[in-house]
Amino acid sequence: MKKELLFKHRSIRKFRSTPIPEEMLRDILTAASRASTCGNMQLYSLVVTRDKTIREKLSPCHFNQPMVMQAPCVVTVCADIHRFTMWCGQRDADPAYDNFAWFLNASTDALLAAQNLIIEAEANGLGICVLGTTIYTAGEISNILELPSGVIPLTTVVMGYPDEDPGLTDRLPLNGVVHYEKYVDYTAAEIDELWAEREASEQTRKLLEENDLPNLARIFTERRYVREDNLAISKSYFELLKEKGFFNN
Repeated sequence: MKKELLFKHRSIRKFRSTPIPEEMLRDILTAASRASTCGNMQLYSLVVTRDKTIREKLSPCHFNQPMVMQAPCVVTVCADIHRFTMWCGQRDADPAYDNFAWFLNASTDALLAAQNLIIEAEANGLGICVLGTTIYTAGEISNILELPSGVIPLTTVVMGYPDEDPGLTDRLPLNGVVHYEKYVDYTAAEIDELWAEREASEQTRKLLEENDLPNLARIFTERRYVREDNLAISKSYFELLKEKGFFNN
């Protein structure tokens, strides 16, 4: 069952407003809490937002995508060294987790928990969409959710009953992302071959026509993820990391 779900995973962007039953939501969150974790420290927090007023505040942070208000549940996935640091301090232990290495450990914990949450949600017939916009507006999200020092948003999972049944999106062939024994670099011809099917698709043809650009790569670099935005987002997130106490040591 889980294998079939994984092979048919898709992002859902239209949801019914039907609430998620409490017992089901608890099972989904429990599954998330059982994910692998660094030293059994669970360096993450999942902020589950169902209140309409708070979702209205979060919506602009996600570029007002309708699903943030349509779906009954928005889960903000955070790296969290705050809780474990408090526990150490209350027991006369000297924590040294306020640094970039432990941001990486906490991020790994958080994203593993998020993946467990997604798998269990889909196993219960729910749809999900992971929102990359969280990184863009992490400061604003932190303020809305009142995240303390040591807690920083990484991603957001919108979750609810699907109101659409989209087809599967394409993926690169397995040999494009898997390396056996050691990393084997790509030749120019291999790179061309990996993207050949996607570049030849009808969807790509329409995108090129709509954007008046000669190839798919330039849609990414000139329309979707442009240099100026990338640098601005990197700078703001880096500043938030410092503000949240991940660069003290």
